[in-house]
Amino acid sequence: MLKEFKEFALRGNLIDTAVAFVMAVAFGKIVTAFVDGMVMPLVGLLTSGKDFSTMTYELKAGTTDIIDLSGNVTTQAVPAVAIKYGTFITVCIDFLIVAFVMFMVVKAVNKMKKAQPAPAPAGPTNEEVLLTEIRDALRK
Repeated sequence: MLKEFKEFALRGNLIDTAVAFVMAVAFGKIVTAFVDGMVMPLVGLLTSGKDFSTMTYELKAGTTDIIDLSGNVTTQAVPAVAIKYGTFITVCIDFLIVAFVMFMVVKAVNKMKKAQPAPAPAGPTNEEVLLTEIRDALRK
């Protein structure tokens, strides 16, 4: 069982997949930093200085702690219930950039692959050769 596991773990495709996964995670962090630090400020500038990370739609307002005269908290604070659509927009932009880069990588890899020539047409089989000889003999 240990030998089978070793063969499985050291198989080329599995290692390639693991490396690709690690690279994808690192690339995702780079894209997120790029979008958060460079793209979204520009988008915010185009949209009159809005910060997308703070854009929310509040469904229910939150409450603060209620404290009695002796300083004890009688009612705990309740956070607001809100839809964070600005964060969703930012993540969608992240996805579009990653999808575009992956499209370009796949396109480049496909272009680098050599076009496989069409296989040469197979010659006649032995039976076909024999039948052709019989036909030619009968014609004579």
